[in-house]
Amino acid sequence: MPELVVPTTRLHRSWLEAHAEWNPGSRQSGAGIGLAGEEALAIPEVFASWVGRLCEQADTTKALSGGRVHATHWWIVEDGAYVGAIDLRHRLNDFLLRAAGHIGYSIRPSARRRGLATWALGAVLPEARALGMDRVLVTCDEDNIASARAIERNGGVLEDVRDTEIGLKRRYWIAL
Repeated sequence: MPELVVPTTRLHRSWLEAHAEWNPGSRQSGAGIGLAGEEALAIPEVFASWVGRLCEQADTTKALSGGRVHATHWWIVEDGAYVGAIDLRHRLNDFLLRAAGHIGYSIRPSARRRGLATWALGAVLPEARALGMDRVLVTCDEDNIASARAIERNGGVLEDVRDTEIGLKRRYWIAL
């Protein structure tokens, strides 16, 4: 049975194995890779620092720089192994409204087609409600049929398909 866990250094090796499955330069939505910059996450101390930044991003008492919004990150773990990530952005800035939404997620390639994205998205929706949201925006690449189905299975209603700075995106709203 999968579970959502707060990012932890205990999963370093498993995270590295999952990360190696992605094509270089691939976008891993919801993983918070942007907070790592160009750091070498294979180094345990660097990985620990990045995990700390992921956890700190949820702390609304701390100011964030670079146009970032507060977000809560979880890792999707199954049988003790990292299989993906999901994050909940606490509010939308202009970029998130146009292109990325409140919730981003990604599943490692070897764990796809098992319903993990659908499950994780459903598990995070009550967290959004607890933050006072009455609806969330979730987007996916226009050609990502599996992700579109995960969103639709969780009540997503397609608003539109837009050309954005990160590609052609299907934009869905989910009422909470």
